Amino acid sequence: MATTREEIQTELEDQVSQLTKQVASLTKAMSKRSAAALADSRDSASELYDGFYDRFTEALPAMRKQARAAQKTAQDNPMTTALVGVAVFGLLAALLTRR
Repeated sequence: MATTREEIQTELEDQVSQLTKQVASLTKAMSKRSAAALADSRDSASELYDGFYDRFTEALPAMRKQARAAQKTAQDNPMTTALVGVAVFGLLAALLTRR
């Protein structure tokens, strides 16, 4: 029986050693994959930001022009502007009190 015990112990130690190596290998592989995924995510976020920035930069002059036109209209028609402002405020108040 002593031989059987020793064989079992040796076999278990070998299995634990193999499992330890497999876990280390899996950990290394997961580390590489997560690093690659992080790099891909950074690249995608950078490209997305650049796209938004370019579009916003292109649209900014038109937005400024529209803002100036709205400001001029508001200055030319103060009573209408006040009524629209009150209506918008009332609509927002009604929507907020519903919840």
